[in-house]
Amino acid sequence: MNVPFLDLHAGYVELKPQIDEAIARTLDSGYYIGGSEVEQFEAEFAAFVEARHCVAVGNGLDALTLALRSTGIGPGDEVIVPSHTFIATWLAVSALGAKIVPVEPNTESMNMDPERLETAITDRTRAIVPVHLYGQPAPIEAILEIARRHNVPVVEDAAQAHGATSLARKIGSHGRAVTWSFYPGKNLGAFGDGGAITTNDGQLAEELRQRRNYGSRKKYEHEIQGVNSRLDPIQASTLRVKLTHLNEWNNRRANIAKRYLSDLSGLSLKLPEVSSACEPVWHLFVVRHEDRDGFARRLQALGIQTLTHYPTPCHQQGAYSADDLPAFNLAEQLSREVLSLPIGPHMTDPEVDAVVDSVRKAA
Repeated sequence: MNVPFLDLHAGYVELKPQIDEAIARTLDSGYYIGGSEVEQFEAEFAAFVEARHCVAVGNGLDALTLALRSTGIGPGDEVIVPSHTFIATWLAVSALGAKIVPVEPNTESMNMDPERLETAITDRTRAIVPVHLYGQPAPIEAILEIARRHNVPVVEDAAQAHGATSLARKIGSHGRAVTWSFYPGKNLGAFGDGGAITTNDGQLAEELRQRRNYGSRKKYEHEIQGVNSRLDPIQASTLRVKLTHLNEWNNRRANIAKRYLSDLSGLSLKLPEVSSACEPVWHLFVVRHEDRDGFARRLQALGIQTLTHYPTPCHQQGAYSADDLPAFNLAEQLSREVLSLPIGPHMTDPEVDAVVDSVRKAA
């Protein structure tokens, strides 16, 4: 059996009547920028993540950049980020001319290590950007406590954590701002790019609405410098449909992860570890193997498609070659060992069986 890493088309097929109706409704409305579909999605997503406000934007990178800009980040400021993450986390900081200060992860969770975070804070630190990587919540309560002691704002990158909880509280309302991506492969994915910022700060939400729209609240009046980054109504309407199914789809992912954790134990690979304080949403199921590339080739030969998130650490990317960054040994080790197994809400039981059997043969 050939098992794809993720079947995006199956999500459309399952919801085709509702999605087609939502798109037709939007086209018939005559509103193709902003309007009620975007506003209703913002209200519904804010409620879902237990935040007071949601500001929808064009993509996840814009969400991060705008949230940091609205926190006052600029040249000369230091922003603490994970050493092990997707490069968008770093690019948002670089876009504002600020200095990136990477912090190594806890190798058990692969998320930001609070102890290493605290040692990285200086009198020039102006923001901390924890990432809820792979759908596993970072230790956000510990991070927020450190941030409060040092009077540093927290901007969370929750691009992979739609619906995740920490201490029974949804990711989405902990820090000053929480940023999201609706890239098609996310747990809540659009049919193109999309993003959002959630916050409990009404003043910040109003500023973000201006910044996403050329710095304008009223047409042709521009009070602050902004950008053009708006979630379009067609994407908003389809996200509204998918949002009503997100808990169910996350539960399907959780059941697959439970099966993997049970049936793949005792092999020569390291399985994900989950804190008892958290409920992950299993955006990715990431294992570690000392011979990752060989392991992946063996799985491919058995018909199992895998992906590597992420094969080259940010500090070794050409985009940062001129920054003369030091080695980050843990990020480099993870980049050599991590491998993502297929997981998604539309995997069939036979496909899960095939992954389990193949991993047991290939490990």
